[in-house]
Amino acid sequence: MDAVVLVGGEGTRLRPLTIERPKPVLPLLGRPLLEYVLERLAGAGVTRVIFGCGYLPDPIQACFGERALGLALEYVVEPRPMGTAGGIRHAARGRISDTFLALNGDVLADAPLAELVALHRERGASATIALSPVDDPSRYGLVRTAGDGSVLGFLEKPAPEEIDTDLINAGAYVLEPSVLDLIEEGRAVSIERETFPALIGAGLHAFAQSGYWSDVGTPESYIAAHHDLLAGRIHSRLPGPLPGERWIDEAATVSPDAVLEAPCHIAAGAVVGAHARLGAGSSVAADAHIESGAQLLGAVVQERARVGESAIVEDAVVGPRAQIGAGARIGPGAVVGPGVLIPDGAEVPGGERVFPEGAR
Repeated sequence: MDAVVLVGGEGTRLRPLTIERPKPVLPLLGRPLLEYVLERLAGAGVTRVIFGCGYLPDPIQACFGERALGLALEYVVEPRPMGTAGGIRHAARGRISDTFLALNGDVLADAPLAELVALHRERGASATIALSPVDDPSRYGLVRTAGDGSVLGFLEKPAPEEIDTDLINAGAYVLEPSVLDLIEEGRAVSIERETFPALIGAGLHAFAQSGYWSDVGTPESYIAAHHDLLAGRIHSRLPGPLPGERWIDEAATVSPDAVLEAPCHIAAGAVVGAHARLGAGSSVAADAHIESGAQLLGAVVQERARVGESAIVEDAVVGPRAQIGAGARIGPGAVVGPGVLIPDGAEVPGGERVFPEGAR
């Protein structure tokens, strides 16, 4: 079975982390976010994945090459932004001639896709949408279904009084090739707002699945994904930590006087100094340095970054090669961009984003 994975978005809500590399290859406990998507596809019996690329395609191809996790990989680059439906059509046209999966490449989920495919075939559907329940459906588009699973309608960003379901589009679809003929050429087309509504009453079905689901699209959700993986809230068979445990690579250097609270992650080449503290949920990427007395409180420190003596980073992201000065404090939800220098004793308020000079 084939799959199309959309990886062309600019990841604007995650900037400045996505200035140098696209969201699908942002590291998540030492491996690209997209690798978790490929794991899920391999588990569903997919043998070939076609990436629908747009923004910064080269880092994705450099990361995965022609094969990964037993999957054959192909890359199709959009000449211009084509929307979700247009991107699927562009990647699949002339390459796929049978039932196929289509996924957003920035969704972290563990519901089995084989169940979705089996239900699609059982119902003889033209398209089947995976649904996921969420705590706050007002932030998303809702999908209303009948008892037999057929889709009755969609409701985008509903008012509280309009909410009659907690099921949202989970960004995973099973499609028949005939659906591609409904997607107009020459302009950007949204599968959520145009293609699927046009299929209501014409074989459009949906299937609610339990399990973990997150649209890793903001710094908060990116940080939370690290916490959830470390805590074992996401089912993955990829090599990694046991739920709730410390995961320290053999090639990391950690002072015996450092305090490491489980769960946490320290990658190969990372250095953690004396009396440094890694709070639960913290992650230190390859070749990063955490100097003596520094505190990471649920923080994510990316490759080759440095956190100075007695600095505090709380539920924030320190981008690659960034340097946090001694005694500096980075507040919750803040993002320090690639290569940025935060002076000694400075404070970055919670939620603030610090961009490299000249970048936005």
